[in-house]
Amino acid sequence: MEKAKISVIQLFALMFIFDLGTALIVSYGIPAGKDAWLAILLGMGGGIVLFFVYYTLFRQYPTLPLTGYIRKVFGKYLGWVLGLLYCLFFLYIAARNIRDFGDLLTSSTLPETPLLAINLSFILVMCYVIYLGIEVVGRTAEVFIVILLLFGLGGNFFILVSGDVDFHQIRPFLEHGWKPILTTAFPPIVSFPFGEMFVFMMLLPYLNRPKLIKRVWLSALISSGLILSWTAALNMSVLGLDVMQRSTFPTLATIGKVNLLDFIERLDAIVVFTLLMTVFFKASIFTYGAIIGITDLFKVKNRQQLILPIGFMLVFLSMTIASNFSEHLEEGFTITLKYLHVPFFIVLPLFMLVISIIRNYVKKKTS
Repeated sequence: MEKAKISVIQLFALMFIFDLGTALIVSYGIPAGKDAWLAILLGMGGGIVLFFVYYTLFRQYPTLPLTGYIRKVFGKYLGWVLGLLYCLFFLYIAARNIRDFGDLLTSSTLPETPLLAINLSFILVMCYVIYLGIEVVGRTAEVFIVILLLFGLGGNFFILVSGDVDFHQIRPFLEHGWKPILTTAFPPIVSFPFGEMFVFMMLLPYLNRPKLIKRVWLSALISSGLILSWTAALNMSVLGLDVMQRSTFPTLATIGKVNLLDFIERLDAIVVFTLLMTVFFKASIFTYGAIIGITDLFKVKNRQQLILPIGFMLVFLSMTIASNFSEHLEEGFTITLKYLHVPFFIVLPLFMLVISIIRNYVKKKTS
């Protein structure tokens, strides 16, 4: 591991921006219909439960990254294989996030620009920041969280005063009962984005004040969850259910409706810049976590020599992950969330926690 430390504020900024990620822009919680905002709040509650699973694991192995203690829990060989699978999965999610940003940009702002050019330039900048180290990533997040909040406040203000908001469109509550809400919240919303924070188990050993992890993680999780819930409710109030269900990027469509005095309009750039910031940090954290894991598993002396090859792997993955954006979304919501997120972010961590508790109990009994 590199000899670097990140502060509590930097960790909060990274977690907050990470949690918003692509969930702020894409159709999120739509299967719950008008109660999408409520499903997100329930999913946030499930995310809090998951946090305590992750936090208990961290307390037992505070100096080791995920790939270090997974070998202690599952044994040398099985643990090594599972650690490698986690690293590959982190890279896969990073590639998916990059594809999200590339497709938004080509569909809204740069329709004539090749997707490859956007993804390649994005990944090269990301690799440069990762090359500089975790401290630089943390300091960059400190700056960009302020810009992100200003964009968020500005965008919300213009939408609310535009006259397009009708909160009656999110009524009636519980129109179809609790079933669609619960099936949307558990496990899809719990695992995305709240379960994805499991990647921070690779970064927590770098924190300069480990005792404050609980407070920082919960603050970031709750604040980002409330913002996601509010965004879903605001989008529904402006667009209505039918448009929300058909829209690829509801937040982009919502802010695109703003037209104040035929002067303040075309505010799509706010959404594009927001996604640029959130995806940049989310993809960087997933990539950084994978690099730390591969360095640990393969005993690589210099992690920096891995950055460029992994960067080109991300370019290839982001381009070949799907033939078009509709297929990309379908793959994400029907396959990735069900068959990858749930095992990697919910099932395996629970197994690790149970096994480590049993082992500690046996050790105390025998000692």
